Amino acid sequence: MEFFSHQTSYPFMATRKVWYALSGVLMVVSLASFFTRGVNLAIDFTGGVSAEVSFPRAVNVDEVRAKLTASGFREPQVQNFGSSRDIAIRLPPDAQQTAAEIRMRLEGALKAIDPGAQVAQLDVVGPQVGNELRLSAIWALFFTLLGIFLYIAFRFHTWRLSLGAIFAVLHDPILVLGFFSITQMSFDLAVVAAILAVIGYSLNDTVVVFDRIRERFETNRRSPPDVVLDQSINQTLSRTIMTKVVTSIVVVALLFLGGPVLKGFSAALLIGIIAGTYSSIYISSAIALDFGLTAEHVFPSVKKAALDHLP
Repeated sequence: MEFFSHQTSYPFMATRKVWYALSGVLMVVSLASFFTRGVNLAIDFTGGVSAEVSFPRAVNVDEVRAKLTASGFREPQVQNFGSSRDIAIRLPPDAQQTAAEIRMRLEGALKAIDPGAQVAQLDVVGPQVGNELRLSAIWALFFTLLGIFLYIAFRFHTWRLSLGAIFAVLHDPILVLGFFSITQMSFDLAVVAAILAVIGYSLNDTVVVFDRIRERFETNRRSPPDVVLDQSINQTLSRTIMTKVVTSIVVVALLFLGGPVLKGFSAALLIGIIAGTYSSIYISSAIALDFGLTAEHVFPSVKKAALDHLP
């Protein structure tokens, strides 16, 4: 099945510098926001108490915040989720109280607002666990990028394609981080899992394009590299778009119907899918081309004289 009714012939490489500029602006904005504002780390990383409370009627967030402060809770973060009757509460860690004691105090404060208030879920994470999870997430990203570089270099016999793949792989999570920094959506372990999934998803598309580039170089030795890359991208374009559209339908459903627990995960996936579609076309291949990719780099074991006999 094809997305387009006929074979496309878009000159992707001819406009690559325009898309470089767009990527540059988006990455600078994302990094600037990340380093100045940071991300809204969930208790998975900071430690603390997270509670979900249901009220039988609509409740004012400011009223809940004021009541918690008056009850002795320090710096409570209160916001609606799902509906005006559902409240999410985040509290700093308190090593002197158990989860049961915190729940009892919390229920006492909330029932003063409405006797029907129910603490549906309460999670407590210590600060030490939060630090360990943060460090584990950083190492996971580092080893993922290292493994990708080695895999591409080994499979395609050239660092030029590896470099293009690394730039594309970095491009996507940076934009995801920028989105979470600008919107200040909660950044938890599920979002880290989504970023790793985005990296793998984007890499899969990049490898498909790289495989087609190798095939085109093998059968069109005398064609200019930019022509070979355009042909390769156009031949895989239908597959790329169809895969992304079908996946996006599922992710959008999760975003709007999956509830607050899956909101960050699905938002990260959706941003990553959009960025990954773009980067697999305009970033990975274009950077390899600008670093001088030729057929000789893809087939290093074949002498130039032998390559000259290929079509």
